Amino acid sequence: MRFAYTIIYVPDVANSLTFFEQAFGLSRRFLHASGDYGELDTGATVLAFASHDLGAANIPGKYVAASDSALPLGVEIALVTEDVKGAYARAVSAGAANIKTPEVKPWGQEVAYVRCPDGTLVELCSPMG
Repeated sequence: MRFAYTIIYVPDVANSLTFFEQAFGLSRRFLHASGDYGELDTGATVLAFASHDLGAANIPGKYVAASDSALPLGVEIALVTEDVKGAYARAVSAGAANIKTPEVKPWGQEVAYVRCPDGTLVELCSPMG
């Protein structure tokens, strides 16, 4: 068994891919011609987006849409960077909502949180030593 994908159900797959490209500097790997599924180039584990229509077909009525929730869901995507403050500023400039500004945790790691326009909660953090 190995962890292969995280798939986030979103209102508009192309918009989410574009946002992640602009806000976090990730590269688009694939967008299906239907527009219902797309992936970012994130290394060994794939970060993917699927439309709510595809979600409804796969698991009808069985999930909460992050984009419809007033509060972030209890799950996050964590992106590691050497420049948390710069990454945070770039994400907010691209349209992410501030959840928590960068701060250094007691264990020495710098961490910030933003919420993407599609509702996804993203942690921006420095590498662990």
